[in-house]
Amino acid sequence: MGLFSFIKSVGESLGIGKADAPPPADKISDAIKDLGLNVDGLDIQVEGDKAIVKGAVADQATLEKVVIAIGNTMGIGSVDAQLEARSVGPAPVLHTVVKGDTLSHIAKKHLGSANKYPAIFEANKPMLKHPDKIYPGQVLRIPQDD
Repeated sequence: MGLFSFIKSVGESLGIGKADAPPPADKISDAIKDLGLNVDGLDIQVEGDKAIVKGAVADQATLEKVVIAIGNTMGIGSVDAQLEARSVGPAPVLHTVVKGDTLSHIAKKHLGSANKYPAIFEANKPMLKHPDKIYPGQVLRIPQDD
């Protein structure tokens, strides 16, 4: 799928990473499994601040969720997604949260209506637990006909 850039000094620490030291690959794999993201043959390698993820997923939405879950981990600066999606959809649309952003603001920008913020929230579950809990530097996926 490609290489995706993230801000390595922000993100979910999961108790396993710091901006200057990415977490070990097995901890990232455990976090992906804990989120309930199913990846057949999940293989994650960490080289510096880059995570390389391989495996197969059911669809484009799951692929994108795996990428942002890994990329939004503190200490990870990029994700090389070498995942195979059995059902491919449109190219992902990602949004990096800036100070002052809300899901409503992001929905208006990308989906044409602030009232469509629940679609963005749902598209980023299980990584997002509450629609008001986003932070600058976090990367969110914008749904494209999931």
